[in-house]
Amino acid sequence: MLQAMNTGHDGSLSTGHSNGPQDMISRLETMVLSGAPLPIEVVRQQICSAIDIIVHLSRLRDRSRHVIEISEVIGLEEGEVVLRPLFRFQEEGEEAGQVKGELRATGHGLQDMSKLQMAGLLNEDDQLKGRGGDG
Repeated sequence: MLQAMNTGHDGSLSTGHSNGPQDMISRLETMVLSGAPLPIEVVRQQICSAIDIIVHLSRLRDRSRHVIEISEVIGLEEGEVVLRPLFRFQEEGEEAGQVKGELRATGHGLQDMSKLQMAGLLNEDDQLKGRGGDG
C-alpha cells in the first residue's frame, strides 16, 4: 500500500483498523516491518510521504458510527511521525439513547496546502490572506 501511494500519482485511499490516528501509524509500521526488514526510519519516512490525512471513525456506545478525528500527517520530529488534529468529535450528551455531538475544528488549519493548490482548489492569495493554514 505504501509503495503504491509513493509512486508519484496523487489520489489514494485505504482503510485500516486501529484505536485512533496515532495507533494507525503504529499499526502501519508493524505491518511494513512484518513484511520487510527495513530500518524504522525508512518506514516512517515512507508513511509521511504517502499519507496526508487520517480520518478516524468509531462506533459509539449507542452503536452509531461517527467520524471521531481528522488529523494531518505533518512529518517527522525526532524520528517520530507527527500528527496534527484538525477536527475532533465533541460529545454533547445523550437524547433518547442516541449520542449527540458534532465534529468541531481544533483551531489548527491544514499545514500543507500545496496539493490543494495543485488541484486548483486553493490559490496563493487564499493562503496569503490568512484563509488557509493557521494564518
